[in-house]
Amino acid sequence: MSMKEVKIPFLTVVVVAALLPIWVLAAAKQHHQKGGETKKLRFGSDGQFKILQVADMHYGNGKTTTCLDVLPSQFPTCSDLNTTAFVHRMIQAEKPSLIVFTGDNIFGFDAADAAKSLNEAYAPAISSNIPWAAVLGNHDQESDLSREGVMKHIVGLQNTLAQVNPLDQDVIDGFGNYNLEVSGVEGSGFENKSVLNLYFLDSGDYSTVPSIGGYGWIKPSQQYWFERTSAKLRKAYTSKPQAQKAPAPGLTFFHIPLPEFGSFDSSNFTGVRQEGISSASVNSGFFTTMVAAGDVKAAFIGHDHLNDFCGELSGINLCYAGGFGYHAYGKAGWDRRSRVVVASLEKSEKGGWGAVKSIKTWKRLDDQHLTAIDGQVLWSKSSAGTRRKKPVGGT
Repeated sequence: MSMKEVKIPFLTVVVVAALLPIWVLAAAKQHHQKGGETKKLRFGSDGQFKILQVADMHYGNGKTTTCLDVLPSQFPTCSDLNTTAFVHRMIQAEKPSLIVFTGDNIFGFDAADAAKSLNEAYAPAISSNIPWAAVLGNHDQESDLSREGVMKHIVGLQNTLAQVNPLDQDVIDGFGNYNLEVSGVEGSGFENKSVLNLYFLDSGDYSTVPSIGGYGWIKPSQQYWFERTSAKLRKAYTSKPQAQKAPAPGLTFFHIPLPEFGSFDSSNFTGVRQEGISSASVNSGFFTTMVAAGDVKAAFIGHDHLNDFCGELSGINLCYAGGFGYHAYGKAGWDRRSRVVVASLEKSEKGGWGAVKSIKTWKRLDDQHLTAIDGQVLWSKSSAGTRRKKPVGGT
């Protein structure tokens, strides 16, 4: 047991390190590494904020790790490096404001050194100097680092905004529960107000309850944190200055689908469903929690690589990204893909930028032309609750 001085913004305390929750130590380490400042997310001068979602990279050991479910002509030269090249292509093509990795970022069973694989998997994001965030899937911890250890390693990497867990809640299940606020355009009336709220949650790996088999789920402690955070953000947004009548739109990111993802058929979603919905065998109630909170407009996940659809249920769009990584299972001839999400601001009466007016999405395929498909409006302020198809590519 050792004594350690931990510096957190506005607070310096001496603590018994062995008794301190690991996410507090990790947060303090991250704060120190980044010079005491966290990069603030905000909308650009064009009134847009763009998110690149990367789901299920399944990164292994790099160039020695072979690809799965690719065409015979692709197999001899295909490796994790194809996944890395795809990340680079997407960053260059879309120039996102934020990159979000939604779990199974590495495939632990085939990663000899988890830290090394994590470093290589995130290298394109790190070198781009674009802020990025990540949550865990069900395979990230299957190498030589625990889920706790994986998330602690992630928060120490450059340019990441990921957090191990919130500092204001002592007891919370999982690792990688946190939120990020996106402020309005600098110089506008919303420059110091979060106009878009991003929630990240650990959906677990596998059930730890002996009588319940299957995958993990978002626990009550996490839902309590989400409810508290959503209510706090609503209060700030509906208070002066620039008091708004409704909460700022929110987006959630996690790995394992909720049972409600199984509510759709080809008549009421955009995209494809080519495999079952691999949710937990119990319903945690998190979908109802999001509906009750009133701010979440869409949830983005991975896990089921052959599904890439978005469907709207009770005012919330439930969206798969489709499989990204080449060491992940897929379907030969069905291109790996990535999802892009763009929030756009409205113009105020005086010509400046105001609150969020719409949230759109599309996907890009890792083909010769990075083909954009399935463009749609997920939410718009003027017609909340409706779903309209738009041309692909954000136009």
